[in-house]
Parts: sequence; structure tokens; C-alpha cells
Amino acid sequence: MKTSGSGPLGPIPVRGPDPHGRLSGQRAAVLELLQQQDVPMTITEVAGEFGVHQNTAREHLEALAGRGLAVRAQQTGRSRGRPAWAYAAAVDNVEPDQRLRDYAGLATALAAHLSLTSNDPVPEAVQAGRVWGRELIGDAPIAAPRTSAAKARRRIVELLRDLGFDPVADQSARSVRLRRCPLLDAAKRYPQVVCQVHLGIVRGAMDVLGGSPERTAITPFAEPGACRLQLLTPQLPTRPTIVGVRGETC
Repeated sequence: MKTSGSGPLGPIPVRGPDPHGRLSGQRAAVLELLQQQDVPMTITEVAGEFGVHQNTAREHLEALAGRGLAVRAQQTGRSRGRPAWAYAAAVDNVEPDQRLRDYAGLATALAAHLSLTSNDPVPEAVQAGRVWGRELIGDAPIAAPRTSAAKARRRIVELLRDLGFDPVADQSARSVRLRRCPLLDAAKRYPQVVCQVHLGIVRGAMDVLGGSPERTAITPFAEPGACRLQLLTPQLPTRPTIVGVRGETC
């Protein structure tokens, strides 16, 4: 793979399926709560948020810490007595979305199949991803209706975050750095297919949400630590027709 002075081009992988299986619904909710906070939370605060006993909150928090999904540290200076433990979501260890787990094996198999059998795998990969993108938006907890282009772009960034791409978007959500890749190994082997499937997912989501699906583009391994996704590429101006003196066009 290409490299630069700042390290290898392209994203880093997403952590694979957890050997201990999926999180329970309540435990996943605790993790999501931690991920939404700017500061760590104590057991008492988490228990109060969910209306559960402190022992129950402690059990969930300790389980998340044991799986590397949360980190804990003792707070100091807040009150007298023994410092309380506070918990925060682990920044570099995000539980993969279950939808991605269901998809990863099929996407890898599709990439291998198209690479071997298709004379032009790129459009087929985009179309396959497009179908998947429509389904992902339809299966989302809150399926957003068609909306403005700007809101659609932001919703797509949220979807990519759910799928493990760790996106960082500019203020308008037109340009997005994808810092992780859920199918990095397959993307290295079949970049023309896997990366175009990802582009298709974005276009399929736009089909549902609104926006300009055909004005999207992806640059695989564009820079150290990321691929680059454009959610609104510049629209090329139409070449004007110039009529000559004799009525000839040029």
C-alpha cells in the first residue's frame, strides 16, 4: 500500500466482532450514554439517568470496562472520603454496528465474485451498495424522511459513524474524512469493488433522504489515516454553444 512521510495512506481497521458476543440492550444504552458525554460519569450519575440501582449501573460499567469499551479513573477533589470511580467511553475501541457485522462477510464475498467474473465491476459494485444503503436508512432506529440536502448529508455522516467509518466532516458536511474502514483487508485486495460498494451505500442513502447522489465521489487511501468522501462534488459548468457569423456552432 502507498505510504507517505506521515504514515500509510488510508484509514485504519475497525475492531472485529467481539468474542463475547453482542451487548445487551441496556448495556448498549449505557455505552451510548457514555459516548454522548464530554466528561466521565460516576456510577451514581449513570444509575440516576436510567433509574436503576447503583449495583446494576456498576455491573454494566464494569462489564464495558472489561471489554475495553469504557475506561475508568478515580475522581479527586470533588468531595471528602474515598474518591468515586468515573467512567468514560473508550475513544479508540467502538463496538461495531450489528448491521455492519451482518454485511461484512457478504460484501467481501461479493467483492471477490465481481473481481473474478465481471468485465466492469465498478458499476455493479456501486449498484449493490446502493441497494444496501437504501435498506440501511430504512432499518435505522429513526428513519428520516426526505429532507434538505444539508440535513441529508449530516444524516449520512451519522450513518457512516454507526457503521464504524469514524467520519470527520467539514462544517457543511460536503467533504468527509473516513478514518476507519470496516472492510479494510478486502478493500486492499479489491479496491475497485469494496470502495465503490461504500460509495453506493452513500448514494443509496441519498436516494431515500434527498440530495444529489450522482455528485458524490470517494477517493480510496487518499491521505495518511483516511479515505476522502465528497458528498457534494463541484458541478462542472456546461460548455456554452458559440454561434459563428455564418450560423456555424463551435
